[in-house]
Amino acid sequence: MTDPDWHPPTNTPGVPRYGEYAQGGAPGSPPPPPPGGSYRAVPPPPAWTPPPKPGLIPLRPLGFGTLLGAPFQVLRRNPKATFGSALIVQAATLLVTLVVVGVVSFFAISRIASAPVDEQDAVEAGAMLTIVLSALVPVALAVVASALLQGVIVLEVSRATLGEKLRLGALWRQVGKRVWPLVGWTLLLSAALLIGVLLIGGVVFVCVLLGGGWIALAVIVGVFGGLGLVALGAWVSTKTAVVPSLIVLERLSIGRAIRRSWSLTGGFFWRTLGVLLLITVIVNVVAQVVTTPLSFLFGMVISLIDPNAAIEAFIPAAVLYILTLLIALVLGAVTAVVQSAAVALIYIDLRMRKEGLDLELQRFVEAAPGAQTRDPYLPHTAPAGADGAPRPDLGSPWA
Repeated sequence: MTDPDWHPPTNTPGVPRYGEYAQGGAPGSPPPPPPGGSYRAVPPPPAWTPPPKPGLIPLRPLGFGTLLGAPFQVLRRNPKATFGSALIVQAATLLVTLVVVGVVSFFAISRIASAPVDEQDAVEAGAMLTIVLSALVPVALAVVASALLQGVIVLEVSRATLGEKLRLGALWRQVGKRVWPLVGWTLLLSAALLIGVLLIGGVVFVCVLLGGGWIALAVIVGVFGGLGLVALGAWVSTKTAVVPSLIVLERLSIGRAIRRSWSLTGGFFWRTLGVLLLITVIVNVVAQVVTTPLSFLFGMVISLIDPNAAIEAFIPAAVLYILTLLIALVLGAVTAVVQSAAVALIYIDLRMRKEGLDLELQRFVEAAPGAQTRDPYLPHTAPAGADGAPRPDLGSPWA
């Protein structure tokens, strides 16, 4: 479905395309001489046409301001597919968490209360373990849901750049074919972070157990190890920032996507980190501005309620809590969309700067309706589909 406000440019004689000049020559080259063989007048300077903007962004390398502003336009341009997807994912994760953990916690606490005194400690330990294990169910769901959502937003941004709008169902069906590589990548990142935290935490724990002078070493390892882990995490996450885009749009495996992301971000590390960091700061500051007053008000209402009062006295607090939960749900959906859209735009910008993707996109949008055109995001040697069969095209810029 194409954006009705944009139409492909026609090849009118004498009207240059983006990057072309009206005189047919390079800038600064003299025009052809007139029939008489001599120049009589200086012709006007060659005309230049701006890059087309069929959809979300102009088809040229993006400025820093565009990279910061365009992710928020994704929400406004196709809210049903973007915000709707994020809201469904956030609501489903929250609902499963409340139901599974809530039900398990209720029965575990009831079991502790009814246990004999001599078995109280053993029953309490078993109940706590059951509650912790039950929390793994919503965590696993959150991993799959967040991977699916990230793929949906990446695909939406890529098609919005071409002036197309896909419905929610179409986005989910297309991304569903690549959801498991996305889940694998999310699990790989989470496992790497967990291993780093456990290593530092284990060293600190052992040093504390040894006591004496080892306590100072525990403090040093904890402080500098934590800072080093943050720095390492920022570096790795920035170098692999466009892996989800590569998995979805270029249909690469996890290993190939990591290597290609490492190559694409080369020379643009600080720019990529700056965009991702600023987007994160902006959305989190807005979320805090909205939720902090409600949380403060909820705390005040709770402190004013008499614990021995009737159940009706807790209704205002319950209403405030539900309102805070709903607002947090909406803000979480907005944050997920904006951050995923920023990653997709960084991917498109990097390929424009390094591989001339803007020219491929222009050829695609300027093609006649119904013409057979290949997906401009697919590399020339990319697999044609999920079967992994190589395409016959040659000339890949990174092969």
